Amino acid sequence: MLVLNARPKPVHIDPKKTAVVVVDMQNAFVSAGGMFDLAGIDISGAAPAIEANKRLLGVARENGVPVIYLQMSYRPDLSDAGDPSSPNYQKELGMVLMRERPELRGRLLIDDSWDWRIVDALKPEPGDQVIRKSRYSGFCNTGLEAYLRAREIRYLLFTGVATNICVDATARDAYMLEFWPILIEDAINHSGPDFNRQSTLWNFENALGWVTRTDMVVEALQMQAAEPLLT
Repeated sequence: MLVLNARPKPVHIDPKKTAVVVVDMQNAFVSAGGMFDLAGIDISGAAPAIEANKRLLGVARENGVPVIYLQMSYRPDLSDAGDPSSPNYQKELGMVLMRERPELRGRLLIDDSWDWRIVDALKPEPGDQVIRKSRYSGFCNTGLEAYLRAREIRYLLFTGVATNICVDATARDAYMLEFWPILIEDAINHSGPDFNRQSTLWNFENALGWVTRTDMVVEALQMQAAEPLLT
């Protein structure tokens, strides 16, 4: 077992049963001209989160830790987005904007659109897993749980956006399904006021999981890799 410095206290994880879950690092949420930016949501925190992810994912791959990308996506005909009776139809930002602003129809989070693509700086590499989702939680009507169970993965290191929405929803479901959710706070970015970020981190630190930073994960994985050389 590997000791990972975290809050509220260090957590023991098995690196052979650990994966990094990268949530929705798409142009929609992190790039100028993407959905968040068009909606007036501050994306200034996206750039440092991308840099943290680049460092973390490189070390994870070097040490054999699987990388799983979640990608928010709708079919062009919106058949998987929900009809007017669906709360997703009524509340999800892309759906709302495409109804309110006709010029955006068919552009936000639609399969194969620029807005939908994972940001170039974090493009998946061979061996990474990409799981499509059409709701906030990566466990909702997807193959994520089956993928993790088949590989006996229990410990999930969460990065991505938005801290308080899709990261929160997916990590909460992970907790309910008996996975260990660990949020990497400098590799995620929130939407809205900063109290949204604080609330999510407080909830996971105190009730739902653990909170750590990229440096802590990198240090733990590198120390684990060096152990055979030291014995």
